[in-house]
Amino acid sequence: MRIFALLSWSALALLSVSPLFAANAPGDAADKAEAVAKKKLSVAHIEITGGYSEGVSAPGLFGDVVETLGTALQRLDKAARDESLDAIILHISDPSIGWAKLNELRVGIQKVRAKGRKVYAWMESADTKGYLIAAACDQIVLPESGMLMLPGLRAEVSFYKNLFDKLSIEPQMLRVGEFKSAAEPYSRSEMSPAFREEMEAILDDYYRQIVETISAGRKLTPDQVKAIIDTGLHTAADAKKLGLIDVVGYEDAIESLIKGDDKTAEVKITKGYGKKKIDTDFSGFTGMAKMMNMMMGVEPTTRKSTASKIAVISATGAIISGASSADSFFGEQTMGSTTMIKAIRQARDDSTVKAVVLRVDSPGGSALASDLMWHELEALDGKKPFIVSMGDTAASGGYYIAMGADRIFAEPGTLTGSIGVVGGKIAFEKFYEKIGITTSVVMRGKNSGVLSPTTAFTETERTAMQKMLNDIYAQFTTKAATGRKMDVEKLEKMARGRVYTGSQALQLGLVDELGTLGDAIAFAKKSAGIDPDTKLERLDLPKPTSPFESLFGPIDPSSTSLGVTGSALLKSLPEEVASQLRGLSIYDLLAKERVLTVLPYRVKVK
Repeated sequence: MRIFALLSWSALALLSVSPLFAANAPGDAADKAEAVAKKKLSVAHIEITGGYSEGVSAPGLFGDVVETLGTALQRLDKAARDESLDAIILHISDPSIGWAKLNELRVGIQKVRAKGRKVYAWMESADTKGYLIAAACDQIVLPESGMLMLPGLRAEVSFYKNLFDKLSIEPQMLRVGEFKSAAEPYSRSEMSPAFREEMEAILDDYYRQIVETISAGRKLTPDQVKAIIDTGLHTAADAKKLGLIDVVGYEDAIESLIKGDDKTAEVKITKGYGKKKIDTDFSGFTGMAKMMNMMMGVEPTTRKSTASKIAVISATGAIISGASSADSFFGEQTMGSTTMIKAIRQARDDSTVKAVVLRVDSPGGSALASDLMWHELEALDGKKPFIVSMGDTAASGGYYIAMGADRIFAEPGTLTGSIGVVGGKIAFEKFYEKIGITTSVVMRGKNSGVLSPTTAFTETERTAMQKMLNDIYAQFTTKAATGRKMDVEKLEKMARGRVYTGSQALQLGLVDELGTLGDAIAFAKKSAGIDPDTKLERLDLPKPTSPFESLFGPIDPSSTSLGVTGSALLKSLPEEVASQLRGLSIYDLLAKERVLTVLPYRVKVK
């Protein structure tokens, strides 16, 4: 009986417990199966915004990393090589870049897609430059309230002659080359026929590039794209109907696009993917010393690498004599001859450097400084391959320093050429009289007033100045013809101060190939006899400007930089006003250099 009772109780216990096992066991298995089956997707999030400077940049005052074109492309390259990634989200937010940088980013996006990773563009609103970047992506998302603005191209040039007439200020500007229009805004009230002809040709080529880019990226006919541009402004709904975007929605809609049909998938988004981080622990004495070193641009002592290298020298900004500066009074970066010559010599004398790539993004400037840099680059001939990569602008003095290269790469939208010379001064004598200032003069020499900012040129002074400009122009064209291996007469026909796009320059033989900085570096490796698969170190020169120098100007006593004071002032003004003030920047150059090889205008993609 006892045994029976025990067995009966055990059976009852088992019976009462068994349903619990029966209910839970299948559920646990299902949960485990679901956990195993749930797909995990890794997504990189990269923001494309602001301006992207060339070269390397020093950390900001508080250790923040300033994004450059190079770091942006490195992040895209990392995404292309990262096998763990399933997709990339690009948040495109009003990038302030030119045509060449725009194309570099597009090529970087295409490399990511070529690796089989989907790229999604998210824009709150977009203008032409932002949309051209987005058109390289797989899909474009725009919110319902967003606007897509594709108004076409418009060139507006401000002329100051009437203002100067009212103030009795007399620009005394001379030039060589009928297309050398840098002085026209100061001496004319409208475009000359030559200036207008040049602008028409440039806008024609840019318009062609825009139409072809959108047509290829969105699978639209050129006529459809032209009709879209003529309409100009589009709501998100209209943009979707026209095939310009794929989804009307918010950024979180991209997560659903990435999941596709598998709505149970987990999406992990890495914000700021690939962005460099700097140790910002400035606590204690060690931290204070670290912060001071960072501000002064003092790098930690490291053993010099003996690995083979490619030197990439960034030639960025208006060309001046003396030291480079991160910001001039007019908010422009400058390229100083002494800074650049030091960088060129470092690359030339370093036995580990096997080739030199000069990345030019400059409208030109001082004729003398341009020639000094050209001479230093010529010393590379026969010693190391010297390749040029042109950025947004490589015109006038920017072309001067590039023209002796073994091979020149330009972007389709690069502004280049402008082989011409301009010089002169602005005379204030009548303006001074108007406001009650008089001047007494004691002079020796018939042409003693040639550089005076007070009086206008006499006839002999004008003749002397024009002769000097003619001589410099002859040097420019002769050296350009030698560098491009063509007759001076042939080069003269395409010189005359005329500006060309990279595509036009290729047809004329002023550049050798259309391509990116990466293409130029690859060619430099090949020219140095290095296997394409061999990984080389990259030596970026010159050293970036430190936060201290950005605030107070170069520590070079020969520099007259005003640091960021003027730049900060311009940034506080409305863009329309700041743009007009930048238009007067040629006077700042003329105050230091009487003869300029400078681009007559700036192009801003909007």
